[in-house]
Amino acid sequence: MKQHVSFVGALHIGFGLLGLVGALAIYLGFHLIFNFIEDEPIAQEVLSLVGNILALILLFFSSLGIIGGIGLFSYRPWARILVMIVSAMNCLNVPVGTAKGVYSIWVLMQPETIELFDGSTQS
Repeated sequence: MKQHVSFVGALHIGFGLLGLVGALAIYLGFHLIFNFIEDEPIAQEVLSLVGNILALILLFFSSLGIIGGIGLFSYRPWARILVMIVSAMNCLNVPVGTAKGVYSIWVLMQPETIELFDGSTQS
């Protein structure tokens, strides 16, 4: 079961890093479009607000996945709970997020996995 936990951790770190790249792309993309509508101040404000909010939301959830994935490698009990919550939210992202979320929840709910995280002094 340790291999499954390590794989789940790597999945969440990898997808989290992709999310960070996506957040940067959204931020830069919206600000690039911002430069093309110089004569529309209301559109600039709305575009800036929407771009910043979308980038921050993606940055937040991607960071949670990265932090949880790193914690899984150390068998931290809080990381198991965090990754289960992130995985439940990933299930809304059909089809890849659903597969990742269901697999992660399945791995983290197994009795052997729970035992791994109960003895938090793993090396």
